[in-house]
Amino acid sequence: MTTLTIDVADLETVKASVKAAFRGELQGCRYSFRTEERLLATLSPNRWAILCALTGAGPLGAREVARRVERDIKGVHSDLQVLLTCGLIDKTPEGRLSFPYDAVQVELGHRAVA
Repeated sequence: MTTLTIDVADLETVKASVKAAFRGELQGCRYSFRTEERLLATLSPNRWAILCALTGAGPLGAREVARRVERDIKGVHSDLQVLLTCGLIDKTPEGRLSFPYDAVQVELGHRAVA
C-alpha cells in the first residue's frame, strides 16, 4: 500500500530529507507545505473530499469526481485546478485526474512557544 503523508516542514527539513534520499534512505511519499495556514487553506473540506474520492480509485474524469463527492462540476473543477496547480494531483495524457496513492494522511500539530 502506498501512503502519501501531507505535512508542514521548513526548507531545511525538506533539504535534509532530499539528502537522506540521495544516500539511499527511504523517505516515503511526502508532500510538505511551508506553513500550517497554507496547508489548511489548500486542503479545504471540499478539496479533502476530492483527495479521498481519488485515493485508490485510479484515474478519473472530472465529472466522475463530482459525482463521487456529490457536488456540481463547476465547483469541483475549481477545486481540481487548485489541487493540480499545487501538484497534489496529476492529469493523465487522456485528461483524467490521477492521485496514485492507496492512502493519504495529514500530519499537523502545534506546540506552545516557550
